[in-house]
Amino acid sequence: MDKTTLTNCEFFTSDPEQTKKKVLNYAKKFSTFCFLDNHQYQLPHHSEECILAAGVKRTVRAQTGKALEQLQEFLNEKSSWLFGHLGYDLKNEIEALRSEHFDGVGFPDLYFFEPELLIRLSGSQLIIEAGDPLKIKEEIDHVEINDKTGNSFPVISQRFSQQEYIDTVNKLKEHIRRGDCYEINFCQEFFTTAKIDPLTVFLRLSKISPNPFSSLYRVDDHWLICASPERYIRKEGDNILSQPIKGTMKRELADVAADEGYKLALSESEKDRSENVMVVDLVRNDLSKVCEESSVGVDELFGIYSFPQVHQMISTVSGKLRKDISFADIIRATFPMGSMTGAPKKKVMELIEQYERTRRGIFSGAVGYISPDGDFDLNVVIRSIMYNAATDYLCFQAGSGITFYSDAESEWEECLLKVSGMFRVLGVEAEVIKGKEG
Repeated sequence: MDKTTLTNCEFFTSDPEQTKKKVLNYAKKFSTFCFLDNHQYQLPHHSEECILAAGVKRTVRAQTGKALEQLQEFLNEKSSWLFGHLGYDLKNEIEALRSEHFDGVGFPDLYFFEPELLIRLSGSQLIIEAGDPLKIKEEIDHVEINDKTGNSFPVISQRFSQQEYIDTVNKLKEHIRRGDCYEINFCQEFFTTAKIDPLTVFLRLSKISPNPFSSLYRVDDHWLICASPERYIRKEGDNILSQPIKGTMKRELADVAADEGYKLALSESEKDRSENVMVVDLVRNDLSKVCEESSVGVDELFGIYSFPQVHQMISTVSGKLRKDISFADIIRATFPMGSMTGAPKKKVMELIEQYERTRRGIFSGAVGYISPDGDFDLNVVIRSIMYNAATDYLCFQAGSGITFYSDAESEWEECLLKVSGMFRVLGVEAEVIKGKEG
């Protein structure tokens, strides 16, 4: 393949879903690729329906320290498509923090790559940008779709027993009562050892829980299988926006009236509104560091959106960027996203390190793309399975926002609700893991 000259060709597909599966199966031959899918959600500010970036022309890989500086230098070298991720532990170079817990998956703290080829699918239109698009299209047409059902993993452990989790939440509420913080996102890890086919698991997760910021992402032996509903940050020209999620309510798909009742209960929940408005204030403060004075505003407050497993409360905050602001400046001002930390941000990140038992790694980080003109769109890595194919370590994490009004048992149940899709994909009922501690 010619790695310097890319040609753009458009093709018609009569079966977009079948084509999507073929594209995914084609991607498996690459040791590095990023597949992003919005599952046809008609949400504001979406421009790419489905996109695959595969193969590596050039790359930047860095651990926390000067990672953002290295990334900015990489961006300044040339204008191109870039795909990759920001790991949660980049916080350690943004603030004076550290991370000393176990990390079973081992994604680098920061990784972006310029792809050899780009494939976009929108409706019946398939666009291939590569050295030889016709050859790529022929290879995709001849791909055999793997429809394996996947394995079942009956033993999943977690870092906290239910009682330990409840005790920890109550300790965090004591910090809130003392005025150390207002809200803290506290997460726990579920884990097992298994051999999986990540593509099969992703297809199963997409069927059970299709979400607008889904991704299948591979960096060598490290895999992210993601069904995220949340956007971290998007830049369009000189406009920037963030859409934090705070507020979760289960769905009752078999009973329309009951489901609407849960939706209404979420919209009227003082606890969830309190959580949401706190993170909105935090995001407004973060964006004000890189935006023109008085340009930051709240486009939507307490919006209620429905996803396969849950209703969510989502707000949208936007502003107009100053002219002198770089990508690294934006990340330093806004990362990690407030919905995955709490407020005040530095203090709660210290408490997260104190009370959580594993390193978050790519979880509660971000995956997405940067376009050749400098626009970008990055998700929040939640509702995700992380997998190391070299060690067979598989895990997923879940958290909730702890406030003064939180009930510890309800927060435990919310965590289980958020990972219910992962349990179903792996053939495990959530009830099985209660009381089993790793």
